[in-house]
Amino acid sequence: MPRVKEFDVDVALLKAVRLFWEQGYEKTSINDLVDHLGIHRRSLYDTFGDKHQLFLKAIERYNEYLNGQFQSGITRADSAKQAIRFLFDFMIEGTGDKPPGCLLVNMAVELAPWDLEVDAKTVQSFDKVENLLAELIQRGLESGEFASTRNASELAEEMHNTMLGLRVLARTSTNKEKLHRIAGSAMSMLDN
Repeated sequence: MPRVKEFDVDVALLKAVRLFWEQGYEKTSINDLVDHLGIHRRSLYDTFGDKHQLFLKAIERYNEYLNGQFQSGITRADSAKQAIRFLFDFMIEGTGDKPPGCLLVNMAVELAPWDLEVDAKTVQSFDKVENLLAELIQRGLESGEFASTRNASELAEEMHNTMLGLRVLARTSTNKEKLHRIAGSAMSMLDN
């Protein structure tokens, strides 16, 4: 008869997300995962597979978290400009007690050059954010909220590139006033 899981799989996965986010993939050992998740090694392997499979599941869970945060903030926004500003603020300020920066950006730098699965998941997630930005920009252009004569997709590419850079800088000691100035400068593209 199969054993009943003695732990909450989603809670364990969220703990793995945080550990990978804080330490990176290479620095996180199986022993670190077992200790941090508070589960037995056998349970980890039975539930998640090996470290790499757990990591891929952690990326998926992180993407779910991001998508939920983005949709929540965009839904509350009264305008396209306010929605885009929310995205910038989220990337600079983060939420609650989460580590600074972005797990996906960290993994793009650490793993994407040699791990095709991580690369595919990272590119897919980045494309999703870029498409979201393009939709918001297009909405703002159509409503007259933005005055730019440039293509929404091109503006989204530049804006997303700035967001990725901000996520890197957010992990450093760079002060947030500077990060918000950079975001403001990127937002000014919408009216030029």
